[in-house]
Amino acid sequence: MDSCLRRNDKRVKEGVTDKKLKVLFCDDDATYRKIMKEEVSRMGHAVVCVESGEEAVSTAREQDFDVAICDMKMPGIGGTETLKRLKALDPEIEVIMLTSQGTIESAVESMKLGAYDYLTKPCRLNELSALLQKASEKKLLSRENVALKRLVSDRRKLAPLLGQSRAMMPIFRLIDKVAGTNSTILIQGESGTGKELVAMAIHEKSKRAPHPFVIVNCAALPEALLESELFGYTKGAFTGAHEARIGLFEVADGSTLFLDEIGELTMSTQAKLLRMLQSGEVRRIGDNKVIHVDARVVAATNKNLQQEVKNGRFREDLFFRLNVITITLPPLRERKEDITLLVEYFLDEFKTQGYARKISTDAMEFLVNYNWPGNVRELKNTIERLVILTDGDLIEAKDLPSNIRVSTPLYPKDEKAVELPLSEVERSHILSVLAVKKGNKTLAAEALGISLKTLYNKLKAYNIPT
Repeated sequence: MDSCLRRNDKRVKEGVTDKKLKVLFCDDDATYRKIMKEEVSRMGHAVVCVESGEEAVSTAREQDFDVAICDMKMPGIGGTETLKRLKALDPEIEVIMLTSQGTIESAVESMKLGAYDYLTKPCRLNELSALLQKASEKKLLSRENVALKRLVSDRRKLAPLLGQSRAMMPIFRLIDKVAGTNSTILIQGESGTGKELVAMAIHEKSKRAPHPFVIVNCAALPEALLESELFGYTKGAFTGAHEARIGLFEVADGSTLFLDEIGELTMSTQAKLLRMLQSGEVRRIGDNKVIHVDARVVAATNKNLQQEVKNGRFREDLFFRLNVITITLPPLRERKEDITLLVEYFLDEFKTQGYARKISTDAMEFLVNYNWPGNVRELKNTIERLVILTDGDLIEAKDLPSNIRVSTPLYPKDEKAVELPLSEVERSHILSVLAVKKGNKTLAAEALGISLKTLYNKLKAYNIPT
């Protein structure tokens, strides 16, 4: 055995790589194949051994591999030609060439053709393990670069997920509970409520946080383009496919894939997504080869998916697969206590852009009492417009858009409002005054016409955080 392979004892301590690779080993020496299968498996990788270049190419057509290790001198097509054909099949596969002292020149030449590196036979196991580790890191870095390049044109600065209201506290607790799991998450809520922020918070609190958070807006792309983005495609799969392209499921391997507006998927794409969620496998368009991925899916929708299932527009089996854990975000009108906090955050954010603005008490009261049909997104856009268009340093009620100034009163005169218990009306009024007074309880008590002690008693009675 030692004549075929030189062992190094440090391999046991240092040689195991962090990520399990799928390795294709090609050599016409049966004894060497047997030894390498045992040793590469012991390093923690899955390995398939073949005896010829032809068999290596045939196997690579049927299965996906991260790394191929090929002998330079083999009967048939030989190592160099095997390298060319493997790279033509999958440009991302890393190929390590094995060479004897007499063919080192050829091995060096093979690196110009796309080989990752070469080792002389018999190779040291710690050297092979180190190369596999580097190949793994290179593939991961390549995928992360793809993710960053695709996302950079669509990235915008996102506000953190803010809130101190009673409606938001269960949301924060749920995020903390589910972040550390691999469960699929479905986030529901009206447009502008912050579904993407919740998805990002889940990602950033998870073990997947070191990798890019991959976002796909399912409503922004036509079906054909969406499928090619999600699943990738091979060269020549369709007109215009001049080169193979990795799909976003592969890009998100080991990370989180956020599918925004998932209710907009066509039935065809829904079926493909279901297969991926069930098996963890994807197929690039134009390819029969399956690729195993470990991507956590977080989906979001502003639609009622249960109703969409009843109407025949969404697959019931996919709904059940997505609906493992559901997070439902409240609209801004149901968390008015957070409006002052959000306004102050957005004002501070625009200060960095040279717009130092404050807001008057009257203007804040209008903002708190407005129903915000566009939710937090509408609030942020409104503040941005105000800081740009207001002439002075203080934003006053007269500067607000007319639809906000004539917004519905605090207690609408409709049947539901009339039927509210008096305690709920009082609780809502206290929260609104606290919001206007920016949480200052002394000023709020004065505005309410009660003592500070009475206010604290009411806060305790109504379970309002102090």
